[in-house]
Amino acid sequence: MQKNIYTIITLIIFAITLSCGDKASKSSENGTSEVQTDDRIQITQTQFEQNKMEIAGMTESEFPVLVTTSGMIDVPPENRAVVSATMGGYIQTTPLLIGDNVRKGQLLVTIENPEFVSLQQRYMEVNGQLGYLKAEYERQQTMVAENITSQKSFLKAESDYKTGVAKYNGLKKQLGMLNISAEQVEKGNISSVATIYAPIAGSITSVNVSKGTYVSPATSIMEMINNDHIHIELSVFEKDILKVKKGQVVEFKIPESSENIFTAEVHLVGTSIGENRTIKVHAHIENEDEANFLTGMFVEANIITETSKQLSLPTDAIAVVENESFVLLLDEKIGDTYYFKQVPVNTLGSYKNRTSFSKSSSFKQDAQFLTKGAFSLLGE
Repeated sequence: MQKNIYTIITLIIFAITLSCGDKASKSSENGTSEVQTDDRIQITQTQFEQNKMEIAGMTESEFPVLVTTSGMIDVPPENRAVVSATMGGYIQTTPLLIGDNVRKGQLLVTIENPEFVSLQQRYMEVNGQLGYLKAEYERQQTMVAENITSQKSFLKAESDYKTGVAKYNGLKKQLGMLNISAEQVEKGNISSVATIYAPIAGSITSVNVSKGTYVSPATSIMEMINNDHIHIELSVFEKDILKVKKGQVVEFKIPESSENIFTAEVHLVGTSIGENRTIKVHAHIENEDEANFLTGMFVEANIITETSKQLSLPTDAIAVVENESFVLLLDEKIGDTYYFKQVPVNTLGSYKNRTSFSKSSSFKQDAQFLTKGAFSLLGE
């Protein structure tokens, strides 16, 4: 019985093997075989034109070595003014508001103080005495020359006269600082009001008083800035400062208001290190009249310390997939179909819409790449 079962199983296995052989033979006779998968990206000429794709080779481009920094728009010290009073007093008039433009010498505020009257009174008294003191001094000078008077009397007359002149000049200078006319005081026109005029032309940036406010000489009444000449003041870290030299190009932008790139030139490099281990770098802005910069604007800047030539492609030719960069290398074109290979690359950096590659990313000199439309294909 066992022998019969063994024989039956052997016949079944033989039949199955024979059946598979027949199928393989038929398949071979029909001309069908297993086809290998082509993993290249295929683009037809129609798709290429409809999506406005472009093909180009790698070229050498200038890439800068940059020192990244930040800073602010500023003006020279002589273009910034803090207005204060020479002597204390009460604000009588303050006609200006923040943002008002003023010319140099324009009236800003008037201050009233009874001490101004006392000052003018003392000036008139000294002015009145000065004529007598001068005449007495000249008389004593003549008399001492003729040995009519003593040397002591002459010296006293001389001292009194010179003291009177000193008081006169000092009081006159004080009146000038208060913008009170000494000539008018000599005519008997005494005023309790002093006037403060604009020391520079510019615009008002701060008004710290109102009518009736008492101000001392230490009080800041208002502040003003002249924006006719502006510059950027950058803070460069100690580790980078030896790379920075006068005349280097600075590219900067105002991130809070615009993505436009502006240029400047390094004019001065500081010689001392600040508390936060940075050094001040002063740069002059090119075509500053064309941009509406305001003092105090924050800037992000790159100082170009040197340049080097590197092989590059348009930045649009590189797609980043899962933190890895790829390009589409044209493998061949058959008929109306383009065949591209997806190739990983090591990028060094980007500048002005071009990206450079490391030497490890080696391609043939005549290699062609999809420079427009690669991102959408690799993204898929």
